[in-house]
Amino acid sequence: MTELQKKIRLLSKTELFSTCDGEMIRQIAGFCSLYSFPRGGTVFRIGDPGNSFYIVRSGEIAVFQRTEDKREQEIARYGCGDSFGEIDMLMNTGRNADARAAEKSELVRFPGEDKTFLDLVLAYPPTGAELLRLFMQTTSARLRKYNGLLKENSPWVNEMRTQVYGDKLTGLFNKTYLEEQLPGYLRSASQPVSLFMIKPDNFKLINDNFGHEAGDQALVAIGSALAGHIPENAVLVRFMGNELACVFPGTGREKALRVARDIQGLLNSLDLSAITKKQAFRLSVSIGIAVFPDHAQEAEGLISRAHALPLIGREQGGNRILFSGDA
Repeated sequence: MTELQKKIRLLSKTELFSTCDGEMIRQIAGFCSLYSFPRGGTVFRIGDPGNSFYIVRSGEIAVFQRTEDKREQEIARYGCGDSFGEIDMLMNTGRNADARAAEKSELVRFPGEDKTFLDLVLAYPPTGAELLRLFMQTTSARLRKYNGLLKENSPWVNEMRTQVYGDKLTGLFNKTYLEEQLPGYLRSASQPVSLFMIKPDNFKLINDNFGHEAGDQALVAIGSALAGHIPENAVLVRFMGNELACVFPGTGREKALRVARDIQGLLNSLDLSAITKKQAFRLSVSIGIAVFPDHAQEAEGLISRAHALPLIGREQGGNRILFSGDA
């Protein structure tokens, strides 16, 4: 059995990863390292960086804390399949205990040597998001057991959320966020939800005439204008390229049309003169709308139906508002 196969087999049998599919397990295993420790070997010491956690493949690990009179007191023991160290990694704190092999042991460490959790997140965003959820779920339960609470707003957790769900250029949420969070809005057929896909028809002219940096600046300006215009309960996302998505809870077709016309007017009159070197430029925008539950009953279908419409609007002359089925 290869080292990778050993890691995959162990991760598959570990409770923490029990809900992960085979591909996720393979991706996680690629960011793990396998370590052997002789009896009495030190896994980590008090004060070491808590930047990883361990799963016991074989053997047994004892964890010790020091009493006020400097004596060691065993506080935990972990056997095959057990994991430990997750809380330190999530909280981004140093180790507050010593861990040593009670007998000859083999451990899987995540992340492995010269790797970080953020490396995995950047390589595989959906897997990173699921892993973050699992860590927070399991460690929250452990911390509550000891009368503690996971700091949801800790810098590390906020940084992870930014890496997983944030678009670096615009500061908006990204496609991953929309795909993962949209199902939560589609719970009751009595509460309509409208998904807008908003795409400039003539964005290519900005890139061609003023350069791609100007295009990036224009996209930031569009995102900023929309973010300051939509209601608080709406969710704005950079879906892909120059296409933005917006979720409007409690919005059926009639209200969605009014909102779309308002957004179209806002963007048509957006002042881009600082970006276009004071040359006159009127942004043309097509908006595609799919409404739950009228056009689709699940998130993937809603996204697919709305995403196709702005390009059709551009082909029809641009500055169009189209609902699913209209095209």
